[in-house]
Amino acid sequence: MSLEGLGRRGLALVLSSPSGAGKTSIARGLLALEPELEMSVSVTTRAQRPGEIDGKDYRFIDQAEFDRLVAADALLEHATVFGNSYGSPRARVDATLAAGRDVLFDIDWQGTQELTGKIKPDLVTVFILPPTIDALRQRLTTRAADSADVIAGRMAKAASELSHFPEYDYVVINENLDESIAQVRAILTGERRRRERVKGLVEFVRRLQGE
Repeated sequence: MSLEGLGRRGLALVLSSPSGAGKTSIARGLLALEPELEMSVSVTTRAQRPGEIDGKDYRFIDQAEFDRLVAADALLEHATVFGNSYGSPRARVDATLAAGRDVLFDIDWQGTQELTGKIKPDLVTVFILPPTIDALRQRLTTRAADSADVIAGRMAKAASELSHFPEYDYVVINENLDESIAQVRAILTGERRRRERVKGLVEFVRRLQGE
């Protein structure tokens, strides 16, 4: 019998990075390979970008609805980034973890700190670093999703964001996307096998001792 055969509680896998370092690309690659992993779809007040799907990439809401969710304690974490509000709905995450499936979070260090205060036993955190600052700037410019002023703001904030890497369980330097996906997948595989996540393990060992 494998450890998976005993059943387990799901885990919450967090990917954080400065904007442009590749956490979203890594998240998409991981989701394509891991059927037991699902994305926590954040709510946000920012404008929908071309190609984004409401309810899949984000759930796009207005500030009044966002404030209502905060007041109802319906968000596990929330933050304001570059003038826009983001948050992770609680109910879906709780149900998914209880069912033994894993939830992936694409959030910043502020959100990670809030999650740590609420679901620390279920949490596995990974910080994604760019190989160089020039590579970070190039990625932000190439994706053409933001204005020059916004890109400049993201670059100015990157140094502060990078300083939070010691708060995370793991660090991955995203020089090659496929290799980075493989590294995060290895982390996920190992964390799924942690003793405290396996249901019925004590009883299984006791049966072995009695045989």
